[in-house]
Amino acid sequence: MPRVKRGNKRVQRRKKILSLAKGYRGTKSKLYRSAKESVERALKFAYVGRKLKKRDFRSLWIVRIGAAARQNGLSYSQFISGLKVAGIDLNRKILADMAVRQPEAFAAVVSKVKEALK
Repeated sequence: MPRVKRGNKRVQRRKKILSLAKGYRGTKSKLYRSAKESVERALKFAYVGRKLKKRDFRSLWIVRIGAAARQNGLSYSQFISGLKVAGIDLNRKILADMAVRQPEAFAAVVSKVKEALK
């Protein structure tokens, strides 16, 4: 079997890590081992951050919906349970956008929810 020295592949792999570490300070952007550790850590934080982003947006939507529902005389929990009773199938993202950009449309939805709750 022929001997494999991995010259090209090794260079390409190291170049990829160093390019990902571009902009890091000092050793972390210059030396392969330090760069590799920093890049792995950064990628881990990025992965976790993508999950946290979803959580943060959902809580923002809930706050916005709750505030708009209170202006129309309902609490958030009453509003959400009323939506289910009324059979209105809108997600929180759409409801929050409606509450901010189209308050009159949101008020119409709240009136439907109030009718369904009675």
